[in-house]
Amino acid sequence: MKQLTYLFTVFFIIVSGQVQFTAADDWSQWRGDNRDGVWKETGIIEEFDGPQIPICWSVPIGSGYSGPTVADGRVYVTDRLTKPKQVERVHCFDWKTGDEIWSYTYDCVYRIEYPVGPRANVTVHDGLAYTLGAMGHLHCFDAVTGEIKWKKDLNTEYNINMPIWGIACAPIVEADHLIVQIGGKPEACVVAFDRKTGEEKWKALEDNASYSAPIIIEQAGKRVLICWTGHNVTALDPQTGELHWKYPMPPTRWEIGIATPIFHENQLFVTNFYEGAALLKLSPDELNFELGWHRKGKDERNTDALQTTMSTPIRIGDYIYGVDSYGELRCLEAKTGDRIWEDLTAVPVARWSTIHFVQNADKVWMFNERGELLITELSPKGLNIISRAKLIEPTRGQLNRRGGVTWAFPAFAYKHVFARNDNELVCASLEKK
Repeated sequence: MKQLTYLFTVFFIIVSGQVQFTAADDWSQWRGDNRDGVWKETGIIEEFDGPQIPICWSVPIGSGYSGPTVADGRVYVTDRLTKPKQVERVHCFDWKTGDEIWSYTYDCVYRIEYPVGPRANVTVHDGLAYTLGAMGHLHCFDAVTGEIKWKKDLNTEYNINMPIWGIACAPIVEADHLIVQIGGKPEACVVAFDRKTGEEKWKALEDNASYSAPIIIEQAGKRVLICWTGHNVTALDPQTGELHWKYPMPPTRWEIGIATPIFHENQLFVTNFYEGAALLKLSPDELNFELGWHRKGKDERNTDALQTTMSTPIRIGDYIYGVDSYGELRCLEAKTGDRIWEDLTAVPVARWSTIHFVQNADKVWMFNERGELLITELSPKGLNIISRAKLIEPTRGQLNRRGGVTWAFPAFAYKHVFARNDNELVCASLEKK
């Protein structure tokens, strides 16, 4: 009887631990589990104790723009080395300790500008980890062991018209498909594969690729793939690749769309450096849209609304908040595109200054390019910075100006934050004590 009680107790502890673990938020892909920049965790701090956030662990890594991905107790990140030869690497670490679980290296010669490292976040789904390198190397790994399930050299297979800054869009899983934006020719800008075997399922669009990650939305009762290419904002059937509708945004100079489209209550917001900002009103009853507004400044320093470089904006209610091309944090009225206010305190004013936004309940966490983490409130009345502290040092690999930058999106999971620069990956606790 005692033995039975003991076994039951052990079983209960294990099961309770699993339930507790799985209840915590993962950060399983670009901008979180739903690609919406929302962090649902509770029991986190309301302000920092000092100017520097204590680090739980740090591990050395190489350079790269790809942010960490956290899923099922593991942290994934990609990087690049140039000596003794050019390679890209995929790493998997234990989230609690930073101990390496597995790592994979493959040869990869860059022929792009800003050759610092991979751009796209790892996508983890159903025990598989998908990585897409800057030159188009696509891998599917067993997420636990690092065993390669399948791989493809997309640049060779699809004759990619390589973007000047390389392939940057994180792969997205929809049902049994893994979908990537690569700018292949002919008519292979967007390609879907069987996520378990790598078999091609469909390809679509003649467009060149942008750097903007695709998302899945609901429109007219259907699942719809939104893919902002180098030429159009498009809506595709994720099962067949059929084009439902498109809004042309041809490049003024070159394809430079980086920010992820923002979807909110049948409205889609897009913004980039040269083409300005646009709001599309999607029909709730049919697969169609009408233009709400499209605003573009006279030049990159004189914008009517919001022309972002890398930062994906955030929408809260009837207002949109984002960082313009020189670091100006702005609030727009979503209905009209009118600018409500501008603030210059969240990040230093400089060309391409960047902030990554994450919403948690009524607060917005900002990670700026100086490696600072800010706890803030955003409203039409203005920016309220509640607390601010340094998380990680900027490094010079991605930008040699202004003492370096931290341009990779951090991950928020298990009441912790995970961030990287070109030298290290760090983990810090945000749990309320």
